[in-house]
Amino acid sequence: MSASATSVPPVRPSPLTDRKTVFLLASFCCLLWGSSYPAIKGGYALFGIATDDIASKLVFAGWRFALAGAVLLAYAAASGKRVGGWPARTLGQFALLGLVQTTLQYVFFYIGLAHTTGVKSSIMNATGTFFSVLLAHWIYANDRLSYGKAIGCVVGFAGVMVVNLANGMEGLGGLLALDFTLLGEGFVVIAAAVLAGASIYGKRISEGVDPIVMTGWQLAIGGAALLVLGYALGGALTRFTPASTALLAYMVLLSSLAISIWSLLLKHNRVSLITAFNFMVPVFGALLSALFLHETILEWRNAIALVLVCAGIWLVTREPRAP
Repeated sequence: MSASATSVPPVRPSPLTDRKTVFLLASFCCLLWGSSYPAIKGGYALFGIATDDIASKLVFAGWRFALAGAVLLAYAAASGKRVGGWPARTLGQFALLGLVQTTLQYVFFYIGLAHTTGVKSSIMNATGTFFSVLLAHWIYANDRLSYGKAIGCVVGFAGVMVVNLANGMEGLGGLLALDFTLLGEGFVVIAAAVLAGASIYGKRISEGVDPIVMTGWQLAIGGAALLVLGYALGGALTRFTPASTALLAYMVLLSSLAISIWSLLLKHNRVSLITAFNFMVPVFGALLSALFLHETILEWRNAIALVLVCAGIWLVTREPRAP
């Protein structure tokens, strides 16, 4: 028997590892997530949720994610994927991922977004990229922090610092002043850190479970926890109109679609490569917030910050030259 007859056929790489496919899908996810900033703030207005009504904000988020999880699980079941019958250990992993990535993250995110602008929140949320790249360096042997990645993180972080510089600065003391609050920008950064850790944990789970099924369960569980917490604190979701209902439906769709695609990309690629695209979220978020919320984007701080975060994503994601 010849050697060719017994040779094992080469394993074809997944289409999700192709650079062009990764760029297009990751950019699409970032566009959807960027649109969530004006959508959430618009939802507060359409549903009549006051700035200090944290409980109703949690109910709003809970319905968004619980419905998104139900949509994904229904799609997975219709596609013939295994949806139920998981062992206790796997169910525990789903629950932990949902409580961290959905419940805990969005408790911080929704409260933070209510206390700052959509433009500023979208730029601040890019800090999640730094956390992801640093965590991947310590967890994955094939995803070390290179010189280029380090420079990219520094440049991107500089953009986040610029957008927080206070107005009316005079002299060196004013130059170092920051327009930053814990309840606003601080909570957005905490949410980004929580998401970074949860994304890496989700990548590990997806190695043995279909990413769409995993995402469906974590959204459903996390969303249900938000609903329980929100209603327990006295929250409510009223003023359902065609406009507010359509906006909620859009948010359900963007959550289920973006998180599923992102989980698939994370499963087939390095964490640092995919999460670096988070730098594009502030670009889309700032532009869409300026368009729909009539927020200012052309201030010198916002313009410089967007340039720096775009430079950061290019430095982190570029391929090293072949020797």
